[in-house]
Amino acid sequence: IVVCLSILLYLLRCSKALVPEEEIANMLQWEELEWQKYAEECKGMIVTSPGMVEQIILFCEQPNGTYMSSHVHFFINPHPQVLLLRAALNLLPAQSVEALQKIRQKNTMRREVTVELSSQGFWKTGIRSDVCQHAMMLPVLTHHVRYHQCLMHLDKLIGYTFRDRCLLQLAMTHPSHHLNFGMNPDHARNSLSNCGIRQPKYGDRKVHHMHMRKKGINTLINIMSRLGQDDPAPSRINHNERLEFLGDAVVEFLTSVHLYYLFPTLEEGGLATYRTAIVQNQHLAMLAKKLELDRFMLYAHGPDLCRESDLRHAMANCFEALIGAVYLEGSLEEAKQLFGRLLFNDKDLRDVWLNYPLHPLQLQESNTDRQLIETSPVLQKLTEFEDAIGVIFTHVRLLARAFTLRTVGFNHLTLGHNQRMEFLGDSIMQLVATEYLFIHFPDHHEGHLTLLRSSLVNNRTQAKVAEELGMQEFAITNDKTKRPVALRTKTLADLLESFIAALYIDKDLEYVHTFMNVCFFPRLKEFILNQDWNDPKSQLQQCCLTLRTEGKEPDIPLYKTLQTVGPSHARTYTVAVYFKGERIGCGKGPSIQQAEMGAAMDALEKYNFPQMAHQKRFIERKYRQELKEMRWEKELQEREPEEPEEARK
Repeated sequence: IVVCLSILLYLLRCSKALVPEEEIANMLQWEELEWQKYAEECKGMIVTSPGMVEQIILFCEQPNGTYMSSHVHFFINPHPQVLLLRAALNLLPAQSVEALQKIRQKNTMRREVTVELSSQGFWKTGIRSDVCQHAMMLPVLTHHVRYHQCLMHLDKLIGYTFRDRCLLQLAMTHPSHHLNFGMNPDHARNSLSNCGIRQPKYGDRKVHHMHMRKKGINTLINIMSRLGQDDPAPSRINHNERLEFLGDAVVEFLTSVHLYYLFPTLEEGGLATYRTAIVQNQHLAMLAKKLELDRFMLYAHGPDLCRESDLRHAMANCFEALIGAVYLEGSLEEAKQLFGRLLFNDKDLRDVWLNYPLHPLQLQESNTDRQLIETSPVLQKLTEFEDAIGVIFTHVRLLARAFTLRTVGFNHLTLGHNQRMEFLGDSIMQLVATEYLFIHFPDHHEGHLTLLRSSLVNNRTQAKVAEELGMQEFAITNDKTKRPVALRTKTLADLLESFIAALYIDKDLEYVHTFMNVCFFPRLKEFILNQDWNDPKSQLQQCCLTLRTEGKEPDIPLYKTLQTVGPSHARTYTVAVYFKGERIGCGKGPSIQQAEMGAAMDALEKYNFPQMAHQKRFIERKYRQELKEMRWEKELQEREPEEPEEARK
């Protein structure tokens, strides 16, 4: 009460006429310094004139040469109106430089307008512009409190209470959402324009959008050149696309695991069909509707989400972000329980989904099957691989199943080939890689994270890891000669994915994390420094787009198949790439896609693109020391095979 009374007394004491009538005669006798002192006291103060359309305005400054008979106020034209005026100005016939300058100097054509008003009838309030700045935060604060009260109801619908309330809000925040001033943002902006600080400066203006911009070749190169952080750090991207990226991998993983165990005899194609039906956006939007996410989503009320299809797509993305948030703060088990409750309303069906059986090989030997090693040459050989990687399988037949190629017929040792395991292993690798990138690359948007993940989880990288581990030596084939078999890149990649699945089934996800921490994630630094996160075709297209002529449609590279030779099961394609009618590269491969990649790589090596030179200079300047260390390590690795021969000599 005392504080309120003090404020009221202050307002009453300050409520005086800007120019009191009884003081006019005395004020006219003031010297210039006295006028300046009084103007400085009033400058930045809120003044009011009852009866005017704009009753409250900001006293900005005293115009030179006047004696308080008038004062100056700055206001801002509405942005749409300014755009219309600029468009009208552009449509005018050609004008002289002097005429254009006069038009631009008109108040009606300017964004910031200066208005001189008579001081008669204006009253001082004693309130400064900073009070208005703080007052306009009240609608934002009120909205924040009300929204988080609503999120408590969402906790009940989910069946999980978030400890980090900001994480839940982030999961509900659509990329179109921007912080506004509550239900009447236009009124609040008018108040800020009329009564707030004229040109508020809060430091570097780039800070407000430096983490939001994600388009443009320069932004792409800048972000993708950043190395991962050793310690987890919070992201400054304030919408749910990153959480959606994580949640998508979690949903795909949960679906793949449950389908794999519940349908032990279904082939890879059938499992993929069922998974697609569950994880498609149309179905996820239905699950989001069960949680009433459309009532909790934060998004801009514009034309983007007016159509039902767009809103449902946004709801599906929001659902994935929510699953990602539950996985991040809670656990995989919490995400699994939530997903299961939403999939099935019937308790019996839900119990079947959540409590799936063990793998058939585990059911045959509940404790372990390592006693079979003594009687099986195949299993005896696999113990060498176990010793090499330092992991002893409880059920070693799972490892044998992972290394059994599709050409091998059904046998009682493995009960089938590795195609089903390859289906499961792909989803496991996607989840582990996604979580790692989400945590260690906080400044990367969803698209940038996808590029990094594609460089990790692809046939080329997987085949390279499989070859380094010597998996091709342990592959189980139908070749009875037991000669070493040269495996294709795709087959080697499938072997690795199957091994990941066997490791997960026999152990748990923690073992897969450790394996990828050792064999995959250290390669990210090399991919970033060498810019291998981008495939040759995309890189060539970006280089060609930078050569576009202003005002014209950009030229893009065109690919043409020149030759196809060989039988249907072993064809070789020859593809050439053309830019502006000129052939710039040529490539060969077992498929058209690989041949196009080869042609693009050939063009990048032969054609001197300015963009490629710029990217190399950028990386060289930024990571000069790291590149030296990487090249030195590569030279050491190349010398290692030669050293024993020299020693023998």
